[in-house]
Amino acid sequence: MSTNIIQDVLWNVPLFKELTREEIGAITEIAKIKQYATNSYVFMQGESLERVHFIHKGKVKIYKTDINGKEQIVSILKSEDMFPHAGFFRKGNYPAHAEIIESATLVEIPILAFEQLLLQYPSLSIKLFRVMGDIIVDLQKRLEEQVLHNTEEQIIMLLIRLSKTHGKQCTDKNMILTTRFTNQELANMIGSSRETVSRTINKLKREGLVKGTKQGYLLLDMDCLQHYDC
Repeated sequence: MSTNIIQDVLWNVPLFKELTREEIGAITEIAKIKQYATNSYVFMQGESLERVHFIHKGKVKIYKTDINGKEQIVSILKSEDMFPHAGFFRKGNYPAHAEIIESATLVEIPILAFEQLLLQYPSLSIKLFRVMGDIIVDLQKRLEEQVLHNTEEQIIMLLIRLSKTHGKQCTDKNMILTTRFTNQELANMIGSSRETVSRTINKLKREGLVKGTKQGYLLLDMDCLQHYDC
C-alpha cells in the first residue's frame, strides 16, 4: 500500500489527528498495513509483545482464557481503536487474544519504534495517557457493576455501555447495536452464563425494552433501559 494511503489512514486515528505532517511522516516510515480475514488472529495470549495495532476497518475481539479454556471478553474494538493498551515501555507478552470478528485492515507499528515516537513527541504521549486513563475508568466501572449490582442489572448496564461504543441512533429514543452479539458473548463480557443472559434478554423483549431485528441485531429502548427498575 502506498505511503499516501498509509498517511490517510493514520490521519483518521484519533491518537494522531493533531500531529503535524512531519510527525505523521515519521510514523508512516515505521507503519505497515495488513489485511486480516474474519476468524483469524492478530496475536494469541502469551505470545511475545511486538506490535501495537490501530484499526482502520473491521472489528476485533479482545479476550482472555483461563486454564480451563473459559473465555472472558475484555472488549470489542472497531474502527479507529487501538490495541493492546498494556505493554508500553516494558518487555512482556500479549495479555489476551485478539481475534478478527469482521474482516479488518490494521495499521501495525513495532512496539520499540512506537515507544521511541512517544519519547520524541511528548504531545503524543499525553494523548496516549488520556486514552489509557479512560480505559482504566471504564474497567473500574465494570468492577463496581459486578460488586454492587445483581446479574440482571449488570446485563442492562452492559447493553447501555455497548450502545455507546457499538450503537447507532435510529429513532428519538431507540438505538441499534451495529455489532451482532450472541448471548454467550454477552455472558462472557460480565462473567455470567449464557442461560442467564438469554433469560434476561427474553424478559426485556417481553417488556418491550429490547427488540431483535431479522438480521440479528438488538434494538434498544434507551430511555426505558436507563430508568429500568430491576
